[in-house]
Amino acid sequence: MSRLPGVESPEQVVCHVDVDCFYAACERLREPVLEGEPVVVGMGYEPGETHGAVATASYEAREHGVESAMAISEALERLSRREADDPADPSGFYRPVDMAFYEAVSGDVRAVLSTAAETVRNVSIDEAYLDLGNVEWAAARSFGRSLKREIEADAGVVASVGIAPDMTTAKLASDAEKPDGLVVVDPDSVRSFLGPIPVEELHGVGPVTASELRSMGFETAGDIASGPESVFVDAFGERGRDLYAQARGEDDRVVEPKGDPKSLSSESAFTDATEAPERKKAKVRDLASEVTTRASGKNALYRTIGIKVVTPPFDVNTRSCSLSGPVDDPELVERTALELLSEFADEPVRKLGVRLSNLSFDDREQATISEWDSHDDGGDSGLDRRRGVEGGQVTLSRFE
Repeated sequence: MSRLPGVESPEQVVCHVDVDCFYAACERLREPVLEGEPVVVGMGYEPGETHGAVATASYEAREHGVESAMAISEALERLSRREADDPADPSGFYRPVDMAFYEAVSGDVRAVLSTAAETVRNVSIDEAYLDLGNVEWAAARSFGRSLKREIEADAGVVASVGIAPDMTTAKLASDAEKPDGLVVVDPDSVRSFLGPIPVEELHGVGPVTASELRSMGFETAGDIASGPESVFVDAFGERGRDLYAQARGEDDRVVEPKGDPKSLSSESAFTDATEAPERKKAKVRDLASEVTTRASGKNALYRTIGIKVVTPPFDVNTRSCSLSGPVDDPELVERTALELLSEFADEPVRKLGVRLSNLSFDDREQATISEWDSHDDGGDSGLDRRRGVEGGQVTLSRFE
């Protein structure tokens, strides 16, 4: 996806991305039959049991009164569990949390975001801020539509997007038309957008604070913005000052990534699943070139090279190889990725990815594998020789 055309402008343009009912969306990705059905994902829940708590409830489940953090036993009182595959049954589907699978889908979303903007701040498994730079506001809606399409095409989930001049307003904008929302708030519209928002939807306002604000006569962000700042400082201290600024769209924070990235990846899907070995190899070569170019641009060395292979319907398989030390060696990455891919030579593949992890940003002197090999007195060659002190084996994992 192309970035927005830059123009000279002093304004910040912030994009907030929030995947709708993320855990439930992942379960639907794995089980398409769940689309449109009430879905409850439980933390600490086991199939057929009543213990645990609701981690995510789909919008259909929320219509029955099921909410996040609710005990599974209470959720079952409001929405019974479907015991058989009967489309006429109004009850819901309950699934246990599968973090490994959700992290894999989150990685797909983050891969899209990393190509959409130079600066991305991932704040949770399903939520991120993007700094779009100095752009024309007229292009923001087009950018948002394109970003939503790419997330759905590459990750298989739907995200709501908010674009605004500051982080607080961008987040509120992404919440405003969920699910599948896109709201753009330009600088001239911030106050009118924030005005009708109920106080409990502002960041940091829980039930107790909302009740206090209402007892003081403040129902909306617009009410707060119209009052004197001193009233809120007297009532809530510095938190009141922040609340007042938030209601007025005064947020001077900038989007900053959380430290150096832990990994870099590049992924791409086929239009249809393919078994053709050469098509798969060509895709891996392109992905290896792209991700190593990004690593070099960030002055990153890597100790682990891995691939991701998605097979129908949506089984995510990862394979990786760990090296004896950090390197910057694009040829090695391509060669290793192709060797790891050979396990899937005869399988249909929907999507491929190449990942570099165990990153180091401290020492650019150790740039190629030859420097590590020069200190290796062993007689082995090829992939096995490069596994080094990381355990002498390829690390295999499979997420079903």
